[in-house]
Amino acid sequence: MTKSKNSKLKDITVELIHHLPYSIFGVVLAFLLLGILNFIVHIAQAEAEMPHAAEEMFHIFHPMHVLISAVATTAMFWKHDNRNVFKALIVGFLGSVTICGISDVIVPYLGGIVLGYKMGFHICLIEEPSLVYPFAVIGVLAGLAVTKSFDKSTQYSHGTHVFISSVASLLYLISFGVSEWTHAVGSIFIVTLVAVMFPCCLSDIVFPMICTHRYCQHSEEEGRHIHH
Repeated sequence: MTKSKNSKLKDITVELIHHLPYSIFGVVLAFLLLGILNFIVHIAQAEAEMPHAAEEMFHIFHPMHVLISAVATTAMFWKHDNRNVFKALIVGFLGSVTICGISDVIVPYLGGIVLGYKMGFHICLIEEPSLVYPFAVIGVLAGLAVTKSFDKSTQYSHGTHVFISSVASLLYLISFGVSEWTHAVGSIFIVTLVAVMFPCCLSDIVFPMICTHRYCQHSEEEGRHIHH
């Protein structure tokens, strides 16, 4: 039974709708966390140390973002097409490594420039590959296994992905140019939404589902079983 382009587009739309609440919750939670951290720094009168501390935290959250992204991307692909393990590995690895770089670095960097800040450019993928590749590999392997554990694995991994990505994007902004981000919280919120929503949804949902096998009858039956 052939899976048409319209059917695949419908599946993508359904997945996007199902993941939307998790996405909104992740972004809001990230802003609350960074807001509390900023309050603590202000009370301690350690504002001068905030950029350096944020950079150290960025080097924790960015690898975690790659890990969770690899889990979510691989799980989404494997949920809809479990015929080719090698293809799932490639999709999960590329979808996480490249798109996390866009979300955590490229978009915040460009967003900061648009807002008038003098931004520094730092990409771990090239400068510190040991912070990226091991976590991508572990995430891909976990993504193959997680879909067998519980039906809503893709939603939960996507929600976690959005939260960690939001924190990483904010930390990059604070580390490399936007030290007093609360004074422009509205603009920063928009930059973060752009940095997170489009790349995360592209990585977790659109990219893996486009790459699924077009003629996989088993995937169709499994999809109907999950959504019913």
